[in-house]
Amino acid sequence: MPYHSYRPKNSCRVHSLGLLCAFVAAAWIGASAHAADRPNIILIMSDDMGYSDIAPYGGEIDTPNLSRLAENGLRFTQFYNTARCCPTRASLMSGLYPHQAGVGWMMTDRGYPGYRGDLNQNCRTIAEVMQSAGYSTYMAGKWHVTPHVAPDGPKYNWPVQRGFDRFYGTIHGAGSFYDPNSLTRDNTQISPHADSEYQPETYYYTDAIADHTARYIREHVDGGKKEPFFAYVAFTAAHWPMHALPEDIAK
Repeated sequence: MPYHSYRPKNSCRVHSLGLLCAFVAAAWIGASAHAADRPNIILIMSDDMGYSDIAPYGGEIDTPNLSRLAENGLRFTQFYNTARCCPTRASLMSGLYPHQAGVGWMMTDRGYPGYRGDLNQNCRTIAEVMQSAGYSTYMAGKWHVTPHVAPDGPKYNWPVQRGFDRFYGTIHGAGSFYDPNSLTRDNTQISPHADSEYQPETYYYTDAIADHTARYIREHVDGGKKEPFFAYVAFTAAHWPMHALPEDIAK
């Protein structure tokens, strides 16, 4: 079925310090459906990006791939999220208002149910729902819905414990794109410069997120898995510190 752009007559405001970019192939999928009837899903989030930063919404920066998605997909003209990273992510993961999910502000526990700064254990994440529907689930990128980032601390709210089969990314919210803190593969924190599984010529977190997403998808296909996959791709960019590769700065 073709997608059509929806444009309300009245102008709208977008309350956001960041734009949530999602390319979702389907919304609700029954567990009883056959694998052939269930699409693969890739959900992409860009952090702290303005509504008009990309070309499809008037931005001056050339974004050809995003433009192609916009031209052939569904464009939102009215979309609301919070002005903070963690509440937005908590809502995205749970389908609830951030206060219902326990992350009404940042990762600080203020002592109230809506402000615990830790994803509520009573809610199900989208990954847990997708797993129960027979999907393989993969995540690469920024998690940021729990204050527990220490490698020897609690991990009940880490991605693998909340429905993802594989995970590569950061538990914490932000940091260097060249040496991200709390970098984790599945349940083990690692150093990007001492990682035997991934050694690019220049480590750059944005590229690492994309590379691991592609790796998970290739391994899924090459492994002959018959079930569909759900991949959540959560970039830290364009969130501070806004590090860029020299060749990109030169442009």
